[in-house]
Amino acid sequence: MPTAELVRIVSRSSPMALAQVERVRAELAALHPGIRTEVVPVTTSGDRWTGDLAALGGKGAFTKEVDQALLAGAADLAVHCLKDVPADRPLPAGTTFAAHLRRDDIRDALVHPGGLPLDQLPPGTRIGTSSVRRIAQLAASHPHLETVPIRGNANSRLAKLAAGQADALLLAVSGLERIGATDRISEILTVETMCPPIGAGILALQCREDDTRTIDTVSALGHHGTWREAAAERMFLHVLQGHCNSPIAGYAEAEPDGTLSLRGHVFTPDGKRILKAHEWAGPLSPEDLGTSVALTLKRAGAAELIAAIPH
Repeated sequence: MPTAELVRIVSRSSPMALAQVERVRAELAALHPGIRTEVVPVTTSGDRWTGDLAALGGKGAFTKEVDQALLAGAADLAVHCLKDVPADRPLPAGTTFAAHLRRDDIRDALVHPGGLPLDQLPPGTRIGTSSVRRIAQLAASHPHLETVPIRGNANSRLAKLAAGQADALLLAVSGLERIGATDRISEILTVETMCPPIGAGILALQCREDDTRTIDTVSALGHHGTWREAAAERMFLHVLQGHCNSPIAGYAEAEPDGTLSLRGHVFTPDGKRILKAHEWAGPLSPEDLGTSVALTLKRAGAAELIAAIPH
C-alpha cells in the first residue's frame, strides 16, 4: 500500500503534548523522507477544567476531543500519552492503536527549589500533586509530608511552584525530558519508592480502523517490547476496573530475551493498605499476564478495596 503523502496529527495543545507530536513528526520523516505532516491542536475538557477530574468522568477528559477530531476526519493520527487513555473501557468504536513508540523513562521525579531529595524534606513540606497514586504512596512512605492539589500541564505546575502554591512537586521524568526541564529535577525516585502509573512513558498512535494507508504509514514506528508491556498493563487495569480515584500502579518489563513480567499495586487512598503482585508471563500472552496479576490482587481483596473508594 502506498505511503500517505500527508498525515494530519491531532493532539492536546499543551507544550508537552506538542513536544510529543514533534517526536512523532521527526520519526515519521526519518522513516518516510518527503512525507508532510500537519498539527491539529485541540484543547480538551480536562485541560480547561481545574477541579476534580472525577466530575468530568476521569482520564477520558483528556482524550475525548482528540478522539472526536480523529473520528470526524479532521485528523488522520492522534498522539496520546498512554497513561491518559482510559483502560476500563474500549477505545472509541472505529479507532485502533497503530503503534506504541519505544518507551521513555517510567519514573517520577521530585522537583524542589532547594535541591533536596525526598528523604531530606522537613515535616510539613507541601508536595504538589493531584495524583491519587502518588498521594497514597507518599502517605505510606513519608507520612510527615503533606500533599496539596496541583493540576495542569508540567509547565503550569512549575509556575505554580514558583508562585509558592507548593514547596515541591512530583512530576514524570519523561514529561520533564519532553519540555527540556530536567535541570529542575532534585531526585529521580526509584520504582520501589514510587511505583509508576499504568502506561507510563508510552506514546501511543491512534488511527481510524478503516484508514489503512495511515496505519501502514505509521505502524513501523512501533516498538514490539513496548507494545507487550502496554498490553499487559492495560489488561491489568481493565480487569481491576479501577476508577479515577483508585490508587493503582504497576509496570511490565519486556526483556531482550523475550521474558515479560508485570508488577501490580493497589492502595487505599491513605496508603495504610497496599496489595502487591509480581508475576512472569512464561507461555502466557501479555493480555493473559495482565489478567492473571489482576486476579491475584482481586483474590487478595482489591475489588472490595476499590469499591470502597468514593468516586
